Amino acid sequence: MHRVSVSLYAAALTILIYGLLWWGPSVLSAKERSGSPGIPPEKAAAYVYAVIKADRTLYTTEIVNRLQAKGVITASEHWEQENALMLPAQFLQHSGKLAAENGSGVRYRLIGLWPIYRRNSPASDLERNALESLRKNPDLPVTGIITSGRQQYFQAIYPDLAVSQACIDCHNGHLLSPKRDFKLNDVMGGIAITIPLE
Repeated sequence: MHRVSVSLYAAALTILIYGLLWWGPSVLSAKERSGSPGIPPEKAAAYVYAVIKADRTLYTTEIVNRLQAKGVITASEHWEQENALMLPAQFLQHSGKLAAENGSGVRYRLIGLWPIYRRNSPASDLERNALESLRKNPDLPVTGIITSGRQQYFQAIYPDLAVSQACIDCHNGHLLSPKRDFKLNDVMGGIAITIPLE
């Protein structure tokens, strides 16, 4: 029964993200083409972040923490092989990959100065500087424009806080982790949201 709940939740999340990603870029491109009042990229990124944050918090507290506390199922980095739940960070990464497949150009991913895996390292000076800035002031996202080929993108980096003991235990205890002294509410990294500007 619990697997059905997780599957239904994942399906609802996917529909919500696809809807937001399909609608958001069309509003942005309409603004650019016609001069009509559209959603500024800062606001679009804030909307995407609000959905990501709410879904991740719900997944962490109401699914992972709750089912583990009841002894129903555990979360594991190797969730597919162990028939377990994916970790909250993996949930965000996998939903980001799924969202990127819809062709909207909107992407989001976790990044950090001390990533367990190098693929989660900052990919640009903007991301690196944003992570340094967020360590000192996590209250405001860091934004900027990046270019890839001929395409320009708006990027917003929001803080990724250590909101659960599961996140802290994973990072502090992982063999590949370069930092092992995270505490609750520490800035562990960032959530980078990238939106194409047309």
